[in-house]
Amino acid sequence: MKTFMNRDFLLTNETARTLYHSYAEQMPVFDYHNHLSAREIYEDIRFSNITQAWLYGDHYKWRAMRTAGFPEELITGPCGELSPSEREEQDYRRFCAWAETIEGAIGNPLYHWTHLELQRYFDITLPLSPGTCKEIWDSCNSRLSSPDFSVRNLLKKQNVKSLCTTNDPCEDLHYHRLLKKEGLSVEVLPTFRPDKAYLIGKEDYPQYLDALAKAWGNPIGCLADLKEALTSRLDFFIREAGCLLSDHSLEGCIYAPATDGQAQAIFEKRMSGSCLSREERRCFQGNILTFLGKQYAARGIAMQLHIGALRNNAGRMLQSLGPDTGFDSIDDFTYAGELSALLNSMDSTGELPKTILYCLNQRDYEMLAAMCGNFQSAPCRGKVQFGTAWWFCDNKRGMEAQLEVLSALSLLPVSIGMLTDSRSFLSFPRHEYYRRILCNKIGQWVEEGEYPCHIDYLGKTIQNICYNNALQYLKGSDA
Repeated sequence: MKTFMNRDFLLTNETARTLYHSYAEQMPVFDYHNHLSAREIYEDIRFSNITQAWLYGDHYKWRAMRTAGFPEELITGPCGELSPSEREEQDYRRFCAWAETIEGAIGNPLYHWTHLELQRYFDITLPLSPGTCKEIWDSCNSRLSSPDFSVRNLLKKQNVKSLCTTNDPCEDLHYHRLLKKEGLSVEVLPTFRPDKAYLIGKEDYPQYLDALAKAWGNPIGCLADLKEALTSRLDFFIREAGCLLSDHSLEGCIYAPATDGQAQAIFEKRMSGSCLSREERRCFQGNILTFLGKQYAARGIAMQLHIGALRNNAGRMLQSLGPDTGFDSIDDFTYAGELSALLNSMDSTGELPKTILYCLNQRDYEMLAAMCGNFQSAPCRGKVQFGTAWWFCDNKRGMEAQLEVLSALSLLPVSIGMLTDSRSFLSFPRHEYYRRILCNKIGQWVEEGEYPCHIDYLGKTIQNICYNNALQYLKGSDA
């Protein structure tokens, strides 16, 4: 029997162990997609206890705790204000609930992530359970009380060199700009996330345009104004804070062609208070996405498309807790034709940006990997990327499947690798988890005689996927 999560965790053959320990293990991290707070990094906050670091805002854990039958007050927290002592007591109760939940998370990535985090940040190898809960609570909290465990130092402990947060065009990027001016050793960059600008069917769309107009400094009365506002804000993100990527969540409908005149008519209809058909919403979104993609291409930034989330399924809980609280799941719509048409709408004029495609439904892995091959072009290696396993696919099985499909239908060595997509400052061992799975997969192919044991080449390939490829792809730099 192997020791639980030892030095060779997930490394099942000698080649894998060599590739990981000699090449992958020491590589820095470029986390190019997450939902961390630039303000918390600037202020270099410290957590009072492990519950605050682990359970505040982590909907992955919340879903598991609900499944284990715990009440909402032990998941998202109690209603109303608590005194500091009451807060500490409540946080301990929540941690105990998490300890009971995680003991039952057999085969779930949360189990591995939790214990990697305990090992890498706190030097705790003891498995978390109700029996060890108090000991681990005290040990973690003792460490967290040290200045060495501020969020900046947590990032440094995992050798994070760059990270990209997710930001609406309306944001002023105040803390990103302060961090840039300060010259922090960990580079904190924004990502341009303009979903609300093209989701024209949303009830609060007019209110969002008011906010965007305020950020831009001019009223938005037509399609041309909207496009100028988005372009202005994009340039602000790049100029003031070094933005390298955009990000888009595509849900249910993706693209239909529409001229500016057609999109303007749809805009006018919506702003007059009329309801739009599904096809009108698709046309408007298609027009804006094509426009934005061409702007990204002109500025050399990458476009991320996250496809297939079915959001806010539980209306009662949405009303009670709001979005992003653990009530999203996997959609199953078909979209290959629309996605192809969207990419072609930019590529046909030579204005397709570097593009990363993610799907939430593993059924679509082969489709996306094959789609990438339709729009590759020099001089960029892997210009259109089949993105790493995302969200509900972000587990051992999903990562292995993504690597196998990517290798079978494209070229694994051009991959830009892993990201956390996380709201937690303790999430960065997920890069290690991915790297171990990557090394093990390549090691298996070598050990089974499917690829020669060219360790120098394979080691360099591993290092590129871990860090160098993302650096080159996003910044045009090898160092």
